[in-house]
Amino acid sequence: MLNHENEQLSVENACARIAGELEPVTASESVDIRDALSRVLAQDIFAPFDVPPHTNSAMDGYAIIGADLLSGSSHALTADFMVIGTAWAGRPYKGTVRTGQAVQIMTGAVMPSGADMVLMQEHVQRDAETIRLHPEHAAKYTERGRNVRNAGEDLAKGALVLPAGRRIVPADLGLLASLGIAGVEVRRRLRVAFFCTGDELRNVGEPLEEGSIYDSNRYTLYGMLARLGVEIDDLGVVADRPDAIREIFIRASDSADVVITTGGVSVGEADYVKAVLQELGQVHFWKIAMKPGHPLAFGRIGAAQFFGLPGNPVAVMVSFYQFVQFALARMAGEIDPQHAPTQRAVCLSRLSKKTGRTEFVRGVLESDPDGKLTVQKTGSQGSGILHSMSLANCFIILPEERENVEPGDLVTVQAFFGMVR
Repeated sequence: MLNHENEQLSVENACARIAGELEPVTASESVDIRDALSRVLAQDIFAPFDVPPHTNSAMDGYAIIGADLLSGSSHALTADFMVIGTAWAGRPYKGTVRTGQAVQIMTGAVMPSGADMVLMQEHVQRDAETIRLHPEHAAKYTERGRNVRNAGEDLAKGALVLPAGRRIVPADLGLLASLGIAGVEVRRRLRVAFFCTGDELRNVGEPLEEGSIYDSNRYTLYGMLARLGVEIDDLGVVADRPDAIREIFIRASDSADVVITTGGVSVGEADYVKAVLQELGQVHFWKIAMKPGHPLAFGRIGAAQFFGLPGNPVAVMVSFYQFVQFALARMAGEIDPQHAPTQRAVCLSRLSKKTGRTEFVRGVLESDPDGKLTVQKTGSQGSGILHSMSLANCFIILPEERENVEPGDLVTVQAFFGMVR
């Protein structure tokens, strides 16, 4: 069934419509934390103990009783402290600190009993077994707890550390290890099948006949999907024949969570994807008010979500980054996935534009000597010029209501380092 045949959506409405149709996968598996990188947690992680587990020194220095400095007495501020021992990280001092005494202490070492302040090593003068705080540093020690990290200061026992739905980043691996957690439960990987249509397409390594071109979309799609950590099923190039497209659709939707195609969703006589979708799927065929990437089909085939991307290489990548990447994150179980953030920059190029559609111009974002962000387009912006994407490090996003941009105008940019590219 094909709905909304003639409807043209804004980019924002298209994103909202897609989001409303998606459900995250529910199956999960247990993995070692080394294998959890970039996976989505299927469980909440709680702290099994206080972090840090004991009150310890934040500096190399000397542990003392803070009251010895806080009495308000000028004599106290210049008093000598007798060094009675040393506390090492992993080897605590076993005795108790009393008035007028100090224990030399290393960063991370357990605070000795009785002590509640650490004088930084650089702030004291030591003579044999006696130390004295330099007077010019006395004002830095006006409260107990100076240079001390309390037990549970980072995480209290039972506190939520990482929520279900978080995609694991390298720092999380270290955090889990610091809690003694060797394995976690993660959502299973999404299974994504994709193929390209077009009788003119040839695989790399095959000879080119007149009118044929090498298929680049399979490689850019593979690269974009591989960065997202999904299971990939590359079904290759499918001939522009309804029977061939029908067969591959059925095969793909039987095993995949998401099916992606490139080409065949326009209005040409040989664009059969649209017709086959009418037979097999429940699909909204969207004409999105954007450039590049105007034709885009989204819907469902069997149990699989479907994205029919345009055939032009740049349009494929723009459509993927603006719609598919977000959808895959949501289906993988991420909590409230966000589109890549945007920022403002001064445009150095003249950009021609009419109102009524959002345009994504490939740009190079830089910082000038004064730290001001500037951006300029990467030359010709045709939707088939893949080189323009290779040169770019951002999209210049021109909203529907925007008209021509003159050099010096402020524009909105979406840096590629804010997305998985």
